[in-house]
Amino acid sequence: MKRNTLITLFTVILISFAGCQSNTSHSVTKQGVVRVAVIGGMTMTGLWQDISRMFEEQTGYIVEVVVTGQRDGLSETLREGKVDLLTMHSGDITTNLVADGYGVNMHPWTQNELVIVGPSNDPAGIRGLHDGSEAFRRIAEHQANFVDFLGIGSREVCHKLWKKAGIRPQGDWLLKDESTNHKEAVNFAEKNNAYVVVGRMPVLFGKIEMKGMEILVENDPAMRRPYIVMEINPERFPEANIQGAKCLSDFLLSNRVQNFLAHSASNRRGNLPLFYPVVTQ
Repeated sequence: MKRNTLITLFTVILISFAGCQSNTSHSVTKQGVVRVAVIGGMTMTGLWQDISRMFEEQTGYIVEVVVTGQRDGLSETLREGKVDLLTMHSGDITTNLVADGYGVNMHPWTQNELVIVGPSNDPAGIRGLHDGSEAFRRIAEHQANFVDFLGIGSREVCHKLWKKAGIRPQGDWLLKDESTNHKEAVNFAEKNNAYVVVGRMPVLFGKIEMKGMEILVENDPAMRRPYIVMEINPERFPEANIQGAKCLSDFLLSNRVQNFLAHSASNRRGNLPLFYPVVTQ
């Protein structure tokens, strides 16, 4: 999504969110509960808990996490009408939820970062770069082993970086890997003295055993992936908390949350945010 489109969307949401302000002194009934499905990284890091507290204090709604974890499990809860709002990485799953009539008003509200992890001896000399496409160019030039990891996020970012570098990778140095998660992919890369693209958060939070591997390239905007938020379709599930879901969805793009993403110390590790805003503050 282009920057001017994001700014327009941000302005519209700021205006609509003004109608969601509530007196927190009122008695909150069951209708005041917003049921949510949240991707696991947001609850693992504490981001969602922080944002929920801010939203509850400001509006009087109560946020209830019905499910948190992997993408497939989240999408099913929306299809079954068990949640009012869903947030996770964008992709085919989220697009299909809207196309199939289960979700509405889908828009990006934050981003996470993927990084290039590699062996400590760094055969391609990419340590300290902040340009993933330049790192890829050096890896190809040195024909240093690189793991073509099948993870959705990794494949998406790698395709973008190879294209930006003007390279169609091929050769024995390009190692095909069918690992199902980032941990297995890094283990495979470590055994083959290879580079691989994985999420920064799993590395920082110890979900991946690094051994002789380390983060070599980070802080490249081209290596970020958006998270979307969507509300449940009121025409399919009229009994859902439609107003609460809209208020929470709008809140995620409010000035308060976007500034929190950009500046809060609790959202930072190693001087970089864990989650990036989608609107520059």
